Amino acid sequence: MAMTSKSSIYWITALFLAFVLVLAVLQGCSKDEAEQSEETTGAPNDVAVVPAAREVTQDPVEAATSLFREPKVSLQSVVDGAKTWYPAYEKWHGKSAPDFTLTDIEGNPHKLSDYRGRSVVVVFFATWCGPCKLEVPHLKELREALAEDRLAILAVSNESPALVKSFAQKQGLNYTILLSSGGLPAPYSEVRSIPSSLFIDSEGVIKLGTLGIVPTSDAKAILQAG
Repeated sequence: MAMTSKSSIYWITALFLAFVLVLAVLQGCSKDEAEQSEETTGAPNDVAVVPAAREVTQDPVEAATSLFREPKVSLQSVVDGAKTWYPAYEKWHGKSAPDFTLTDIEGNPHKLSDYRGRSVVVVFFATWCGPCKLEVPHLKELREALAEDRLAILAVSNESPALVKSFAQKQGLNYTILLSSGGLPAPYSEVRSIPSSLFIDSEGVIKLGTLGIVPTSDAKAILQAG
């Protein structure tokens, strides 16, 4: 009987030790999983991990287009930054440009209203005018920068056709040269100093008048300004 009781104690002790060992193993596994979870998520198991907000990405086509789109500027900021010219004919700003018809150096007629739907720069110049000659490279660059269906450049001189035509050929002018013998309506008839320009928008409204040499960058900014 004593022998049986002793054997029973041994079995009970063994079962208890086995049970304790199993609990220790299970607790260790649970702890390892919790630590692994913390390392992975950066938060304890019992803390809800809120997913980071998805980053809003711009459409790739729009992003690529925006790289080549020139930022819009205000017309006043362009005027404020002018160094080689200043605004002129202010009373005509915002008014419809009066129509006119002039012939070019080849004898072809050009009517201002025929250019409706595109921007127009009307430039008054003379072959003997030093500043006018200095402005020529800027006008040529402007002509090359913008397509014909977006911009028309009409340079007007009241000199003899032969003289103006010779000047145009020597300078390699790539924009339209018109001849005037007088009789133009205001504001064109009010031009007393050259080079003078009138920037007219696609609706035929005078956006800005200028006096002096307008660099290509300024001219483009004026055309684009809202």
